[in-house]
Amino acid sequence: MKKRYAVVGLLALLSIITFIDRMAIAVTGTSIQKDLGIGPEHWGWILGAYVIAYAVFEIPSGAMGDAHGYRRELTRITVWWSAFTAATAVCRNFWQLFAARFLFGLGAAGAYPNMSGVLYRWLPARERARGQGVIWAASRFGGALAPLLLVPLDRHFGWQAVFVVLGAVGLCWAVAWRGWFHDRPAEQPGISAEEVAEIGSDDGAGHKGTPWRRLLSLPQLWLIALAYFFYAFGSWFFFGWFPTWMVKGAHFTEAEMGVYGAIPFLLGVVGNLAGGVLCDRLAARIGIRRAYRTIASICLTLTATLLIAMSLATAKFAVLALSGTAFMVMDLMLPSAWAMCMAIGGRHGGTASGVMNTAGNIGGFVCAVAFGHIVAVTGNYALPLQGVAVMVLVAAGIFTLIDCTKGFDRKVSPQADPMAA
Repeated sequence: MKKRYAVVGLLALLSIITFIDRMAIAVTGTSIQKDLGIGPEHWGWILGAYVIAYAVFEIPSGAMGDAHGYRRELTRITVWWSAFTAATAVCRNFWQLFAARFLFGLGAAGAYPNMSGVLYRWLPARERARGQGVIWAASRFGGALAPLLLVPLDRHFGWQAVFVVLGAVGLCWAVAWRGWFHDRPAEQPGISAEEVAEIGSDDGAGHKGTPWRRLLSLPQLWLIALAYFFYAFGSWFFFGWFPTWMVKGAHFTEAEMGVYGAIPFLLGVVGNLAGGVLCDRLAARIGIRRAYRTIASICLTLTATLLIAMSLATAKFAVLALSGTAFMVMDLMLPSAWAMCMAIGGRHGGTASGVMNTAGNIGGFVCAVAFGHIVAVTGNYALPLQGVAVMVLVAAGIFTLIDCTKGFDRKVSPQADPMAA
């Protein structure tokens, strides 16, 4: 097997782990709220604590990976977040839980920008969108596993056991990654000269310093960050409020949520894998500029429509069908968005992805907190979901304006093959 596929496999495993860890607070949310006496408005702040902390350290962590190597940075990230995942088990009140989630977010920040940096160094340009599709499909598989694995664990051993087990799993991954992976493909033990040539030059690996002024002066970077801010309302609804919404808004039992709550994430696996292939093939036919933004804008417009229908549905089957389809279609655009950002950032793709994902996490924070306050004031779970749909529709409009051929490394022809990105 080619070494780059093993690298993608390790990153996919990390993506599964990080999403199980990220979803653990949402999946065990009803148990924690009952145990610690936390209401919906305060629960929104618990969910938001992770998101805003993640946003604070996203760009620095992406820049550190670009400058000092992804091996070291992803090891640090995983050890930190695993420690505070385990620490969540000892929390006994709102403020302790808020602090644990905030520190968990600080540690987890930069995971996906650094994974993007690895993909940029380790994959030929023609495979990068598919690589992103695999990573994000794995994250959704982790999201699907979360209710299936954690609800029974919570039921039989308590929510505290969930966080202890997850912390131990993350530490095991960090040990394996540190012991095997090398930042430069040419330095990876056992790799063939043919594969190194196939991957292409990695001269940008290990550069020192980030040209902040030039990078942050790119209009396209700010456009994609703004688009991702609004898109994140949709994704973070599913990551944070969806399990609670199923129980309290759509009237599923907790046991039903533990089974059916996995459906959107399982379909998200399909969406990401299909999106990665579609992205690369369409880009080869019509160019990366038109391909990436067309996929993103159409998918998000359809997602907004499905979320509105989901907020109005009353039958459980309809809720499951609409929620699953909405998440799958929304995830179909994800490889395009990240490939677009990689093209804009070029050899500083980790930092550029950090800028984009920071904006997304700020949007996720606003969504998590606002959703809880709207529910607390109105007692209505449909109204904030309709607001999420509007934000996703705004993102669709902004994506139509982005030209990823005007990136950091150079301007390329709008009809360029993905190899030129």
